[in-house]
Amino acid sequence: MTPGRASGALAATCVSTFVVNANTSAVSILLPAISEDVGVGTTTLQWAVTGYSLVGAAVIVTGGVLGDLVGRRRVFVSALVLFIVSCVLIALVDSGAGVIAGRALQGAAGSTLVACGLSLLSVATSGPARLRAVSLWGAASAAGAAAGPLAGGALVGSTGWQGLFWIDAAIAAACVPLTWRTVAESRDRDRPRGIDIAGMLLIAGALVPFVLALSKGPVWGWGSMATLGCFAVAAAALAGFVAVERRTPVPLVDPRLLRNTVLVGATAVILIVAGTLNGLMYVMSLFFQDPAGLGMSPLQAGLATLPAAAGLVAVAPIVSPLATRLGARTVVAAGFVLTTAGFVALLFQNTSWGYGSLVLPLAAIAVGMGLANGCASAAATASVPANEVGAASGISNMARYVGAALLVAATATIYGTTTGAAGVPRPEAVVDGMVRSALLMAIASALGIVLALCYGRHRPSRPDGADQVAAAAAVAHTVARPG
Repeated sequence: MTPGRASGALAATCVSTFVVNANTSAVSILLPAISEDVGVGTTTLQWAVTGYSLVGAAVIVTGGVLGDLVGRRRVFVSALVLFIVSCVLIALVDSGAGVIAGRALQGAAGSTLVACGLSLLSVATSGPARLRAVSLWGAASAAGAAAGPLAGGALVGSTGWQGLFWIDAAIAAACVPLTWRTVAESRDRDRPRGIDIAGMLLIAGALVPFVLALSKGPVWGWGSMATLGCFAVAAAALAGFVAVERRTPVPLVDPRLLRNTVLVGATAVILIVAGTLNGLMYVMSLFFQDPAGLGMSPLQAGLATLPAAAGLVAVAPIVSPLATRLGARTVVAAGFVLTTAGFVALLFQNTSWGYGSLVLPLAAIAVGMGLANGCASAAATASVPANEVGAASGISNMARYVGAALLVAATATIYGTTTGAAGVPRPEAVVDGMVRSALLMAIASALGIVLALCYGRHRPSRPDGADQVAAAAAVAHTVARPG
């Protein structure tokens, strides 16, 4: 691989992962502005977040397999084009349905870019150059996730919420010719031919009705035929998925890997952290901007997320050394203790408290999430043989999308039901909605502590710079340690 081609692959993948992660993290801040503009409530617009995650969970593994089979550059460029189309669609539509549909397309595009991006770097580089490339890719991923809320908040006041999507479309469009001219086509000719389409559809068939039941349960009634029917369909699809994965020669999730206790434990940790992080961002973006809450502008709300972003970034360099010294189980447990304590502190919020009362809890939550998630992400791929790293990474990344979809849906239901309660003054209702949402996430984090106590022992080898940057990127991806 020539230096020029390696540099082109690095630029294309780093820019794309920055844009995808910035776009994803900014959307929660934009929801109140979108809601006001299109005339759809934020409880309905939570599907703009959960729809993205649902499609991403179903597609992420398939996107990587498709790149291996038909060409990584071809699939990567196709995902860029789909991302551009989704951005333009969202920017032009004037309905909630259009925004939600555009975000679903972005879920497919974003997850495919994640799946193919690291593969492109692995093919374009080797040795020390590969370590540097993966480090930069991970840094771009972390930077995008941190910058998204601030950029989204700033753009709402200057260009309108549509500005974020126009800018993202333009940047992605610039990546298309760059990728096509500088990245060599590659594929895995030894990989078995076949894509687990049935598994992908069954994953979607399990998640969509389950999330729909979580969202509509309070309206339909938890014991209604509609709600119970959704749960039954989800259970049947999940059973079908297990049966298909045991029989297909190229499974979406290799059942053999599920006997690895470290991988299963790490994946469960990733699911909980991704869910609580996305649920927190969803409810806090609404609470910050609600006139009956803290009444912030979108820019102020974006700035208000900085303690969480700073906590995640600050803890990244120490995750791997701590895991090496203390063991993964200890670090994960400590992370969930911090996260649970932060959520418990939010339970005491009342209408007389201001933003200052939230800073320390948010920072504690972020540091705890960084410890648990960075450690689990590293363990997920380090606990399997080299030839199974890609499959392990796919399982963990799928869990990240699943966790985000489930916890955002549950949080949106709790927050929307509580704030819409009749006969309760609006300020008290908004605070109560935030507190009840925090209680849900405190319970999920406490389950993480229990999970950590059952976690398989794993003490990684001495870390280097690539491991530390991978820990920072782990909020958005499970980054396989390059060989």
